[in-house]
Amino acid sequence: MDSSQESRGGRLRAYMTHRPRAGLRSARSEDPRWQDVAMTDHQGTFCWMDLKARDLPGTTAFFSTALGWHFAVDEEDWRRATKIAVGGHRIGGVSDLADPVYPPDTPAHIAYYLTVDDVDRRAEAAVAHGARLVVPPFDAGDQGRMATLTDPVGAAFSLWQPYRFTGWGFPPGLAGAPYRMVLACEQPDRVRDFYREATGGRLVGADFVTGPPLATAPRWELVVAVDDVDGVLARDLAPGAATWLDETGGREARLTGPEGLTVRVRRPDGLRALRSGRPR
Repeated sequence: MDSSQESRGGRLRAYMTHRPRAGLRSARSEDPRWQDVAMTDHQGTFCWMDLKARDLPGTTAFFSTALGWHFAVDEEDWRRATKIAVGGHRIGGVSDLADPVYPPDTPAHIAYYLTVDDVDRRAEAAVAHGARLVVPPFDAGDQGRMATLTDPVGAAFSLWQPYRFTGWGFPPGLAGAPYRMVLACEQPDRVRDFYREATGGRLVGADFVTGPPLATAPRWELVVAVDDVDGVLARDLAPGAATWLDETGGREARLTGPEGLTVRVRRPDGLRALRSGRPR
């Protein structure tokens, strides 16, 4: 995500909100139906991703080949959105930047969602500790409430307060599934402290490492669990699409797809995992 979101905030809210319900947010705190999605044990975990690109055929083909991700239209979604699944478990969505809702200069990126107990309160705390609010809090229909910000070092992230949709869920250690998140920047201690203050605790499954940003500003990267890193790199990928990394002290590589979208791959051994949640 980038500053262009600021100009499209209203359009994004209109696009993502379906059948908004008056008083939905207050109803959640009072209605026992919401108790099964209380996030007391999931606070501060990444829970979803949205891959945003223009070259959808090239992007989906790349990640299908490299990671075994399956891309298919969700027939139950009123928008007929494309979802990403691995091993039959949904892990994210896909957005077409050619859609008029996005300004023409919006760069391809992967948006990551961080679970919180109260989007409004956490967004306010984030701004108070140096974040910039890009898209103010709003209800995404009856699925959840969200906001998008950039942290003090410039990395974008979205806050997600679940109503009916709690995010991804898959068996621990599933090959091709989200494993951890990494933010490389020149001030990892500073940004680690920011997220602790903004969310009210330590982020689960997140690593803050010293390193140069991938682009003009730091950004979060997903670490995907794989059984064999060498095997992934041996697949039919474009020249230069895979590079080895040594900052973690393990056998980890970065995959770069069309339009510069990146993820990391690593064998799970010895690495603490993201919350995988309930199989869905």
